[in-house]
Amino acid sequence: MERTESKLFEFEVSGDYAMFADPMTKAGGERLSFQVPTYEAIKGILHSIYWKPTLTWIVHSVRVMNRIQTETLGIKNMVYSGGNALSFNTYLRKVRYQVRAFYVWNMNRPEYEVDRIFGKHDAIIERMIRAGGRRDVFLGSRECQGYVEPAAFGEGKGYYDSSGKRLFGFMYHGVTYPDEALLEEDKGMLSVRFWSCCMDNGVISFPKPEDCPEKRHLKKMEMKNFHAMEGSGVCELDS
Repeated sequence: MERTESKLFEFEVSGDYAMFADPMTKAGGERLSFQVPTYEAIKGILHSIYWKPTLTWIVHSVRVMNRIQTETLGIKNMVYSGGNALSFNTYLRKVRYQVRAFYVWNMNRPEYEVDRIFGKHDAIIERMIRAGGRRDVFLGSRECQGYVEPAAFGEGKGYYDSSGKRLFGFMYHGVTYPDEALLEEDKGMLSVRFWSCCMDNGVISFPKPEDCPEKRHLKKMEMKNFHAMEGSGVCELDS
């Protein structure tokens, strides 16, 4: 039987600070992080480890290793009218997560069918995890540096291992861009997804984007033309 998805990849990501902000609250200038990572933030980390338009990353689950704690910092931001404005951002601090994820072929990109080779991509991903990522890793926001290293999901002691179920309420899940849309109703649209987040003994199991219970179509959007970007070095297809 032909494979339709990759094997599971497991690693640990940690950092001094993290900002998993609700994008709906960013317009006011002050940000407040969710207590746990969003699907979109973890997917961003996966893209920093390895990504090509051939594939789509699926976040399977995240294990929260450290106690959830926050710290509010005053940040001076430049304003368009000149000078600086002081804003207060509430970050998560001393975070550590174990991540389990896999990838599937992006069927919206038939032009890359020749690149659909599991062995090739698996080997590169494993090497990139050992190297700490292909690009700089950020924990939700550029000022929050993250560090990736290999780890088996479930190994070691986590702070919430015996805490039972914890509900975090209705949360932002992520954004669906036209090139990764699976449902016909989402194609040609920029969509935002929501779900009710639950952590069970420290583990958050994410629904797939197409299975999210709530979503909103924000606007019409065309797929990116990566072939037009290859010559500029933006899109590396042969690595």
